[in-house]
Amino acid sequence: MNWIVMGALTAFVGVALGAFGSHSLQRRVGQDRLPSWETAVRYHMYHALAITITGLVIWWRGMAAPSLLGLVPWLFTAGTVLFSGSLYLLVLTGKRWLGAVTPLGGLLLLGGWLGLAAAAWQS
Repeated sequence: MNWIVMGALTAFVGVALGAFGSHSLQRRVGQDRLPSWETAVRYHMYHALAITITGLVIWWRGMAAPSLLGLVPWLFTAGTVLFSGSLYLLVLTGKRWLGAVTPLGGLLLLGGWLGLAAAAWQS
C-alpha cells in the first residue's frame, strides 16, 4: 500500500467534506448537527496527515516487510473511516445508532497512536 497516496487522498476527501459542510450542509441539516460534522472533519484531517507522515517514514526507511510501524497507517485509516464516517452519516441521516460506531473508530485511532509510539520506542 502506498500510504503517501492514501494520506493525500484522505486529506483531499477531508477538505472536500469540510467545504461541503461550510457551504451546503447548513441548508440540509439543523444547526445542532453541525458541530458533529466539524469534529468529523477535524479528526479526518488530523489522521490524513498522520497517514501521510507515517507513509513518508515507511518510505524513507525502505520498509517492505511487515512491522509494527506498518500496522499504524492501517489503524489510522480504519479509525478515520469508522470515526469520521459514522459522524458524517449520523449528521446526514439523523440515525442516532451510528453514534455507537464512533467509539470503535476512536479506539482504532488510539491504537494507531500507541502503535506509532511503540514503533518509535523500538527503533
